Amino acid sequence: MTIPATLTSELNLAGDIELRISQSPVPYREALDEMIARNAAIAAGEARELVWLLEHPPVYTAGTSAASAELLDPRFEVVEAGRGGRYTYHGPGQRVCYVLLDLKKRARDARGFVHGLEGWVIETLRDFGVESFRREGRIGIWTTDVDGKEAKIGAIGVRIRKWVTMHGFAVNIRPDLSHFAGIVPCGIEEFGVTSLARLGREVDFETWDKALLSRANDFLASLERPCPQPAPPETA
Repeated sequence: MTIPATLTSELNLAGDIELRISQSPVPYREALDEMIARNAAIAAGEARELVWLLEHPPVYTAGTSAASAELLDPRFEVVEAGRGGRYTYHGPGQRVCYVLLDLKKRARDARGFVHGLEGWVIETLRDFGVESFRREGRIGIWTTDVDGKEAKIGAIGVRIRKWVTMHGFAVNIRPDLSHFAGIVPCGIEEFGVTSLARLGREVDFETWDKALLSRANDFLASLERPCPQPAPPETA
């Protein structure tokens, strides 16, 4: 796979980490098999760590907490993903980033890894004028939609084996949002989904990738220290 020079020259990832950018959609099962094999190889010291940017054909994926009642209309293939979380949708117009890192080289902090992924996406969205945020008890990246209500713009799901991560996050750039209607996204019924396009930001994958990768080393640096613990509630 040839990676555009404009991206590799601006990346300069800290450490020996491979960047892969797939130029055409990758079937989900194919990507999952690749991740599983690469995860094991990294754990065995036989492969480099990997950051993989790609897009999938339409698919619903089920995490380990997915409930059958949340699959409302299986109009697309449904795949057991093995990651944490519940149902989500992947498809054209959504940028997926799989992050396979050896946390034994870092802070060995699963919560910190998820927190770091969230921060990476939040800061990149800010580059496009979109303020987004975390919400306690609601995994993913949230923003204020065009109707003034909160909606999910990015999904996060990970798995860690022998302290090596797999899966990652997906950000809605310009997907067909009606495809999310076949599931209860991440098991949260009361909130919808949105995208950069719905918010009036016309962004292509190359532009998104450049912004995301320009912040990659900040993300990696955040994994060198444990995630800050939430402050305890005040008592009278």
